[in-house]
Amino acid sequence: MADNARALRLAGTIKKIVAEALEKEIKDPRLGFVTVTDVRVTGDLQQASVFYTVLGGEEERASTAAALASAKGRLRSMVGAELGIRLTPTLEFHLDAVPETAASLDRALHEAHLRDQELARLRENAQYAGDPDPYKHDDEE
Repeated sequence: MADNARALRLAGTIKKIVAEALEKEIKDPRLGFVTVTDVRVTGDLQQASVFYTVLGGEEERASTAAALASAKGRLRSMVGAELGIRLTPTLEFHLDAVPETAASLDRALHEAHLRDQELARLRENAQYAGDPDPYKHDDEE
């Protein structure tokens, strides 16, 4: 079992190797504008999950996923040659959902801000519904 620091170091190295290989070595026309955003390695260093984003729509994402699936073996051999460790981790590619999640959170925050502004505007023109204190009597003063 490897320690966490070694797994993090290995993940960073795999991220660099895969990103450079996608940019310079893999010449698949289906490969779109892909960015490797994160790599996570399991504790036993046997499996690496590579997270990526693609610039474009659903069609570009699908074609890039197919290109990455077909280049998986070549990328793994490049990682193995560069790392020089006894067992090369298997690579799994996952489309990173962080940009879409961040965009939806930004929209929700913007809507909340607009609602807050509307409430502040309504509060400025608001009046109390009745007497200032309906339970206060003259004899209590």
